[in-house]
Amino acid sequence: MTEQTPQEYFRLLLVTVVGQAFAAAGYALEDRPAQWAGGLFRFSRTLDDGLNAFIEFQLLAYTDTAWAAHKPSRFRVTLIRTDQPSPNLPSQHSRCVRRDLSALVVEDFQVAILPSAAHWWTYEHTEQLGQALAEAGHLVVGFGMPWLSGELSPP
Repeated sequence: MTEQTPQEYFRLLLVTVVGQAFAAAGYALEDRPAQWAGGLFRFSRTLDDGLNAFIEFQLLAYTDTAWAAHKPSRFRVTLIRTDQPSPNLPSQHSRCVRRDLSALVVEDFQVAILPSAAHWWTYEHTEQLGQALAEAGHLVVGFGMPWLSGELSPP
């Protein structure tokens, strides 16, 4: 039996913590093992107006090496709305946007729930990862998804 990679473990906890809530909102984790191996996990859905919404979790996992000793692993969340089938393709559509979740919450909505607009969630063990994913997931559901769909705009 092979040991799980940090990326495989992250995906397992990501789906466990936020998967059901994201699925209820119409978002599905894209089946892209090559991206997962690189630490990118993307949920997507088509919005009512035909645009595509993406919620990306970018993982930087540090393993037990001398260089990475005592460095917690971290992830950030990016929200993307585009008329393209991939968030990396250029778009000229006026409603297409890309924004880090932390910047949306702290700067745009002016909710000081995170330490900064350039926040990365950090963790060193399973309990911390679960808590970080739960916090990010709540912010995605409360701010990110309604912002992506156009139902919620900053003041």
